[in-house]
Amino acid sequence: MPSKKSARLAALTVAAVCSAASTVVLTSPAHADSVRIHDIQGSTRISPYAGKQVADVAGIVTGIRTYGKSKGFWIQDPQADDNPATSEGVFVFTGSTPQGVAVGDSVLVSGTVSEYVPGGTSSGNQSVTQLTKPTITVVSSGNAVPAATVIDAKSVPAAYTPAGDSGANGSVNGLTLKPSAYALDLYESLEGMNVQVADARVVTASNRFTELWVTVKPWEHRNRRGGTVYGSYDSQNTGRLKIQSLGAVADFPVANVGDTLTGTTSGPLDYNEFGGYTLVASELGTLKSGGLKRETTRKQWSGELAVATYNVENLDPSDNSFAEHASAIVNNLKSPDILSLEEIQDNNGTTDDGTVAADQTVRKLIDAIVAAGGPTYDWRSIDPVDKTDGGQPGGNIRNVFLFNPERVTFTDRAGGDATTATAVTKKYGRAALTVSPGRIDPANEAWEDSRKPLVGEFVFRGKTVFVIANHFASKGGDQALHSQYQPPSRSSETQRHLQAKSVNAFVKDILAVQKSADVVALGDINDFEFSGTTELLEDGGALWSAIKSLPRSERYSYVYQGNAQTLDQILVSPSIRRWCDFEYDSVHINSEFNDQISDHDPQVLRFRP
Repeated sequence: MPSKKSARLAALTVAAVCSAASTVVLTSPAHADSVRIHDIQGSTRISPYAGKQVADVAGIVTGIRTYGKSKGFWIQDPQADDNPATSEGVFVFTGSTPQGVAVGDSVLVSGTVSEYVPGGTSSGNQSVTQLTKPTITVVSSGNAVPAATVIDAKSVPAAYTPAGDSGANGSVNGLTLKPSAYALDLYESLEGMNVQVADARVVTASNRFTELWVTVKPWEHRNRRGGTVYGSYDSQNTGRLKIQSLGAVADFPVANVGDTLTGTTSGPLDYNEFGGYTLVASELGTLKSGGLKRETTRKQWSGELAVATYNVENLDPSDNSFAEHASAIVNNLKSPDILSLEEIQDNNGTTDDGTVAADQTVRKLIDAIVAAGGPTYDWRSIDPVDKTDGGQPGGNIRNVFLFNPERVTFTDRAGGDATTATAVTKKYGRAALTVSPGRIDPANEAWEDSRKPLVGEFVFRGKTVFVIANHFASKGGDQALHSQYQPPSRSSETQRHLQAKSVNAFVKDILAVQKSADVVALGDINDFEFSGTTELLEDGGALWSAIKSLPRSERYSYVYQGNAQTLDQILVSPSIRRWCDFEYDSVHINSEFNDQISDHDPQVLRFRP
C-alpha cells in the first residue's frame, strides 16, 4: 500500500515559486545530526529547527536562481515521508550566484535553518524556510529531478485559509497545516517542492517584472472575458497562482487575461513579497491567445448625459501616452460629456521644485483629444498646496473635470482654492454651491496627504447636476490576502472611511436643501463595491454605487494578483437611481492587458436628468 504522501504526490503537481528578499532572523546556534528536509519543514509554517545548525541535509537540485536579491537553489528529498503537511523541498540561500551545482545534482547541505520574511516582518507576510550559510557537497550528478506535484482544481481546497490564532495576534504560523482543507495550507505544504500546472488560464496579464497569474480552477468566479472576479472578502479565489520564470526575460510570455499557458508549466514553489506563493518555472507552457479585445461603450443619445471617471495614472507632459489616452476617450468612451480625471500631475511631473499648476498637462490632453477626432473640451480644477495631496513625490496629483461645452455648461462661482471649503446654499429654491469649482472640507483630517474631492455644478438641458470627483486614499499598508495574519488587517481603510463620511455628509447637505437634486460622486474610490467604504458613502440612501446594477461577474475596474476587482465607482443620488433611466458601463481597456496605458478601467454612466 502506498504511503499517504505517495498518494498525495500522485494527486498533486509540484510547482516552482519565486521568493522575494528580506531579513533573515537567526537565534542562538544549535546542532542537529543529519535531518531530512521534511523534518526541517515540519508540519507548521515555522521550522522546528529555525536558528539551528543542520548537517548533511540530502536532496536533488531542482532549480537554480541566479537573479534578484535571493540567489540560491532548491533541493528536494526524493524519499518522502507519509505526512502530507510536511514539504520535501527547501531553498538554499547562497547570497550570490550559486557555483558548482547543477539541476539534477544529488547534494548534501550543511548550514543554518532560518525563516526569511519577504518584505520584512512588518509586512505581515509569511516566511520562507531556508538553509543559509551553506556548505555544499555534490555526491553525484545527472540524477532525475523528483516528479512534479500537480496543482489543479481537484487538489486545491475551496477554503482559502483557517482563522489565525487569537492568542498570536491572528497569526496562522503556529497552526498545524491542513493541506486537504485550506488552499494556503496546501501551498505551504509544497513550499520549495517541484510543482506543475497544466493548461492554466491567465487571470492577470504579464508585466514588466516578468510575472503573471494563472488559475488552476477554470470555473472559479470566472467572467466572460477570462478573469476571476473578487466579489467578497470571503471569496479570495483559491485557484490563483503566480508564475515567474528561471529562464531568460526575453522568453517570458507576453500574455493578456484569458490567454492560456497550454501544456505543462513546472518548477519550484516559492513564496514572495508581491503575490505570495509563486511557481518559479523551469518549464513554461506554450501561450495560446484568448483573443481578448478592448471594449467600446456606446455613444450617448442626445437626451442622455454621459459622465465618466478615468484614472490616467500619473499623467504629466513628459509622458508619451497622450495620444493613446485621447484615443481611448474618443473611441472607447465615445467622448463623454463630463469626464473626471484622476492622477493628473503638475506641469513638470515628479520634479520637486514647488510647481503645482497642471494647465500644460491638461491642455496637452485636450489637444490630443481634438487630434483624435473628439470635442474641444473645457476644464476645471483646483491646484493643490505643494506636497499635500499624496501621490508620487513632486507630482502633486489632483482631480480634473473635462467637459464638452457644446453639450453642458459649467456654473462658475469664484472663490475656490486649495484650502477653501465649498458649502451648500439655496438659490431660487434649489441647492447651489457657494464656490464652484470647490473642494469638500479640505481641512478635515480625512484628507491629510490625500486628494481633496473636487465638486462642481454643471447644467445639462437646463437641469443642474452636481458632480464630485474623488480619489480616495490607497490601500498601501494593508496586509496581503496571503498574509500570516488571518483575516488580514486592512489598516488603510480607516482613512477611506473618514473620507467616505465626509463626502456622504456633503451630499446629504445638498439633498437637505433639494431632495430631488441630481448628484454624481465618482472616481478612484480605492475600495470595493461591497466594502465598508462604499457602505459609508451610501449611508442613509444619499448615494448608491451604480456598478451594482451590473451582474456580479461584470463588476471590476482593476486586476490585482489574479483578482478582478472594483476600485473605480460612480455613485448616484436617489433621483438618478429611481427616475433617470441610467445605464452603467465598466469599459475594460486597460486592466486585463499587458500593454496597458493605465492600470484602471474607466467607468461610464449615461442617464436622462
